[in-house]
Amino acid sequence: VELVESGGGSVQAGGSLRLSCAASGYAYGSYCMGWFRQAPGKGREGVASIDSDGKTTYADSVKGRFTISQANDKNTLYLQMNSLKPEDTAVYYCAAERLPPQILSHCSSGYRYSYYGRGTQVTVSS
Repeated sequence: VELVESGGGSVQAGGSLRLSCAASGYAYGSYCMGWFRQAPGKGREGVASIDSDGKTTYADSVKGRFTISQANDKNTLYLQMNSLKPEDTAVYYCAAERLPPQILSHCSSGYRYSYYGRGTQVTVSS
């Protein structure tokens, strides 16, 4: 079971990037998956989440600009990032957690996951 991010890079403000995460071993049963980011000198910030029912949540800072989704086989997680801003610059991590169905409602953009990948750098220049 592992989480491997890809798709990061450098882009100018207003541009777009799509992050991908190979997430084999998580996408069955009841689960919560998502993305969080960490900028230099700052703490972890939740970005977006999706649960096994397909419910999505977003941080206010990215709402309307970012979209989280899964491939049809559920083994790849995506984060489409549009209208990027310099303040979006950070290392982005893909994360996952298996949750019992009775607490699936705990899945949100701010969820503190136990399992996550090594991250991919996103740099947005002004």
